[in-house]
Amino acid sequence: MALHDHFRPPWSERRPWEGFHSAWATAIAFHLNSGLLPAEYYAMPLLQVSGRVEVDIGTFQEGHGSSTNGGTATAVWAPPQPTLKLPLEIADTDAFEVQVLRNFGGPKLRAAIELVSPSNKDREVSRRAFVEKCAGYLRRNVSVIVIDIVTSRGGNLHAELLRTLEQKDEPFWESPSQLFAAAYRCVIENSAGRLEVWPRELALGAPLPELPLWLEVDLSIPLRLEESYTVTCGSLRMGG
Repeated sequence: MALHDHFRPPWSERRPWEGFHSAWATAIAFHLNSGLLPAEYYAMPLLQVSGRVEVDIGTFQEGHGSSTNGGTATAVWAPPQPTLKLPLEIADTDAFEVQVLRNFGGPKLRAAIELVSPSNKDREVSRRAFVEKCAGYLRRNVSVIVIDIVTSRGGNLHAELLRTLEQKDEPFWESPSQLFAAAYRCVIENSAGRLEVWPRELALGAPLPELPLWLEVDLSIPLRLEESYTVTCGSLRMGG
């Protein structure tokens, strides 16, 4: 099935991207669990839509007053004022992720598949938080696949991830369409680390590629994005 534009009309109005991303992450996990993953591995979708919760200081202080309902009043300990109060920009972003875990004396994370959302790209702090999460996985020998079909925000998350991993001397690949899917893994060889990357351009109206999903240093399976994408579109009645 051809890749739709999920972030502009008509599909952005008919099938909001949040619902599509949720359904696609679930379809990817189902696809992996339906015979692709070895028996001791399993996939789980983890979804978190951004929504900042702020503290109402007035209500907070009010709610910690003394009890006057016949009970004994409880003294409330007041901490000292902080030595510093500094502005901090919060990366309030979404997470649409499929984790692949191995039962090995308990769940052990082996791979993460990241579906990029607009909030992952809207500000520098958001892009940095996203690529630092991916870089953290890779440094722990957890393979990563990033899928970016966001047309409403620009930016090269692939290049930012490589910069975060200190690959500054390498020329940064960039998809001509600014949409891409890429598989990443770190390999330790002769006490030195090596980053391996399989980038693929995505384009509206074109089918989606197959990428290697690395479970161990010598074990990978094919992640066929086209199959899970077609199933997702069909389940949401997105014909064409």
